[in-house]
Amino acid sequence: MRPISAAFFRNFEVRHTLTALALLIILFTILLAVFAPVFAPHDPNDVALERKLMPSDESYLLGTDHLGRCILSRLIYGARVSLGAAFAVMSVTLSISTVVGAAAGFAGGRIDAIIMRLCDIFLAFPSLILALALVGVMGPGLPNVILALALSQWAWYARMIRGMVLSLKERNYVLAAKVAGTGRVGIIARHILPNILPQIVVLATLDVGWVILHIAGMSFLGLGIQPPTPEWGAMINDGRPFLRGYPALMAYPGLMILSVVMAFNLLGDAFRDMADPKRKR
Repeated sequence: MRPISAAFFRNFEVRHTLTALALLIILFTILLAVFAPVFAPHDPNDVALERKLMPSDESYLLGTDHLGRCILSRLIYGARVSLGAAFAVMSVTLSISTVVGAAAGFAGGRIDAIIMRLCDIFLAFPSLILALALVGVMGPGLPNVILALALSQWAWYARMIRGMVLSLKERNYVLAAKVAGTGRVGIIARHILPNILPQIVVLATLDVGWVILHIAGMSFLGLGIQPPTPEWGAMINDGRPFLRGYPALMAYPGLMILSVVMAFNLLGDAFRDMADPKRKR
């Protein structure tokens, strides 16, 4: 049987204005993140108190913050930190959950029961509370935030992937591969994972926005990315004391978070519609 993943990615079309706009926002933000040194007009950590809280001008298009740092440059470098951390969280989460979920679904029996009980333990705690607790134990910082968010979310993905594997493991082409002498790892890698990849992509795309919000929230609380590293949530926290006089310090990073999260949600909805034949029009 030919995997559906190839057709899924090949037939992708931007059919709606909102989807096209979401894709444009995501690609533009990724471009800013990758080429931040090229697009940023100034060093994001260059402190100069003599120019603090300056309004917009030719040199500083969005003005400066309370330490005289270029807001535009910090927003651009913040895209690199926020998106990079979000993609790292999803990569770690999917790596763990794919291995665990596929093993549980294909092996069945006692192995499946043990893995599912372990998932139940993690799912018994709200993901955000568990992530905050893990960061509190391990300490603040980007690596600890990535690990904490991955550990708080992997169990949900593992259960989803297990269900997908269970729905495919008794298909004729999988049984034929078993009869042909293909090993378990080969069957999972060649016949099962390619067919569940579109659903995994949909789930991951929808959750990138969730991860960005959680990273920003932790940085806002002082548990995430630490100063002076530019990050959108940390920038909102830095601008909080100046909300009345200089609301732009909080508005600019807030708008970046809003636009990127909405874009990923809209793109995830488009992927879901294309992956589900019942939702196609």
